[in-house]
Amino acid sequence: MRRIINHFTDDDLYKFTMCCAVIDNYPRTQVRYSFIDRAHSVYPPGFAEALREQIAMLESVVITQEEIDFMKRKCSYIPHWFYSYLKGFRYDRRRVAVEQDADGHLSVEFEGPWAETILLEVKVLAIISELYYIMTGEAAGFDLDRCAATAVGKAERLLAAGCVYSDMGTRRRASFAVQDAVVGAMAARARAIPDAPGQFVGTSNVYFAMKYDLTPIGTMAHEMVCAIAGMYGPLMANHLAMKAWSGTYRGALGTFLYDTYGWRIFSLNFSEDYANMFKGLRVDSGDNIEQLDLIVGKYRSLGIDPATKQVIFSNALDVDRAIELQRLAAGRCRPSFGIGTHFTCDLPGVQPRNIVIKLVDVKITESWPFYSSTCKLSEDHGKYTGDPATVRRFLDTLHIG
Repeated sequence: MRRIINHFTDDDLYKFTMCCAVIDNYPRTQVRYSFIDRAHSVYPPGFAEALREQIAMLESVVITQEEIDFMKRKCSYIPHWFYSYLKGFRYDRRRVAVEQDADGHLSVEFEGPWAETILLEVKVLAIISELYYIMTGEAAGFDLDRCAATAVGKAERLLAAGCVYSDMGTRRRASFAVQDAVVGAMAARARAIPDAPGQFVGTSNVYFAMKYDLTPIGTMAHEMVCAIAGMYGPLMANHLAMKAWSGTYRGALGTFLYDTYGWRIFSLNFSEDYANMFKGLRVDSGDNIEQLDLIVGKYRSLGIDPATKQVIFSNALDVDRAIELQRLAAGRCRPSFGIGTHFTCDLPGVQPRNIVIKLVDVKITESWPFYSSTCKLSEDHGKYTGDPATVRRFLDTLHIG
């Protein structure tokens, strides 16, 4: 079978920015991740073996000088020492264990140094998603011209509505070619109407940003806070994450993903100095308007004008929801929108994969004699991930009912 991932930067920016922060702050930390299919999908026979082959093929994917030069130009906040690390980085199939049971359900487990395994998540998810459609035969019916035309229509509506938006669809895309068609079409349409009220600001995928001369979009993920909570507890995990992040990036990349353990504990950690330092927050769970109200109220309580702060909405958005949020949020903050599978998996009859990879265990160094379990809670109970006993322990620690 052909190799699905062919470019080192065919990945989301936040994996590289988090990797850099991990090396800078937690260079010896060890972690475990688990793959979760929320739909409990049955995968085609032989899927596990095909996935192992694809992961093995990653070992020959290395960063190019062209990719480094692009990231240096567009991501000036990343310290140059990090590119020396990436030059020597090689994926290692031994970090991943793949199994498939008799009923066809898939199990994927990861273990190793955090700084190394962190770069596997998005690529493996993208492989699983595309491989599924290849092995079920659905990929043969993908109409790339139709994908591009659909993307143009979505772009025109978002731009006309004044939405500032980006593509965040790498992890669960139907295929590399589909995301290529979508991003290329949106970039071309935005450039054709430069005076539009809205703006297509870029893509989370670094390779496509390079291909279409866009800005790579992204900062960090729940993983950062989850790992810190596993090591030191959830009460101050957001504070420690903000402290580490600001130390590495010195005020750049200042959009914080706050909902790992819900708004209440984050708000207690979000002091005036961090509220002033970080340019905004990302909403990834809960009711978008309720979360916006909480954010606006917090900024006002600290004497900060919320209209000066960015709020990125990324919670299961489509064009209609983004336009409605733009109408409701404009003037209250600086709204923007990160949209995923609605862009990169919107094909007739195709059901997007409801799959994630979550960090579940962590230990401070390789010499630590045991792992500590961790979890993610968020503002949606349906998005809780982790061992049930760990989830219960964190809920009790955080006094969540």
